[in-house]
Amino acid sequence: MSARVAIVTGASRGIGAAIARALAEDGCHVVAAARSDDALRGVVEAFSVRGLAVPCDLAAPEAATQLVDAAMQAFGRIDVVVNNAGATPRGDFLAFDDAAWEAGFALKFFGAVRLCRAAWPQLVAQQGCIVNIAGIGGRTGNADFTIGGSVNAALLNLTKALADRGVRDGVRVNAVNPSSIATERTQVRIDKLAAERGIAPDAASSELARDLRVARFGTPAEIASVVAFLASDRASYMQGAIVDVDGGQTRTL
Repeated sequence: MSARVAIVTGASRGIGAAIARALAEDGCHVVAAARSDDALRGVVEAFSVRGLAVPCDLAAPEAATQLVDAAMQAFGRIDVVVNNAGATPRGDFLAFDDAAWEAGFALKFFGAVRLCRAAWPQLVAQQGCIVNIAGIGGRTGNADFTIGGSVNAALLNLTKALADRGVRDGVRVNAVNPSSIATERTQVRIDKLAAERGIAPDAASSELARDLRVARFGTPAEIASVVAFLASDRASYMQGAIVDVDGGQTRTL
């Protein structure tokens, strides 16, 4: 991966920060993007190779082009795009209005669409790759995750469609479906469960893992290692793959 350039979105914390660090450790120059300026710069400053922090909101229509322009100005090439930005709310379907649905799609789906489109010519030039971070809700519907599941399903379909285009253009496109990962969002769910049942957070964590029928929660680094593999030449024959990294939570074919 040495000398390659990777754009990683949602890179200020959690899974995105872990992906940015893993690619930098493999020698990639990482262009890290997120809305959180200070946290983002902290991630980039810890790299052992040159990186670039680009604070931006990829829900804005012009942001993807500006991000690609910043990467090209700094490094002159783009080899990898990791679409990780975007979180969607959990809750009752009937409680979500149109604005909630529009916000759910704005960053995670349309942000990825715009960035793939803006970076595609450079990825073709370098015979590069895209890794989309979706989620298992895109494969298994859940009444409390209607927005997130719909967004993830759309992102998975986009992955397959761009992989089809990528066969012709020489761009690999794959996706990773995380779940049950120990991130700040998961901690919010654990703390809520602890408060509801009057138990300690550690006990709530174990109880939630049992409810999800997994042995434990995964770590952001475990997702990052799979992404680093998909972005490398070791995955050169993987095209349109959807990789579940969820501790066995997805039990469908």
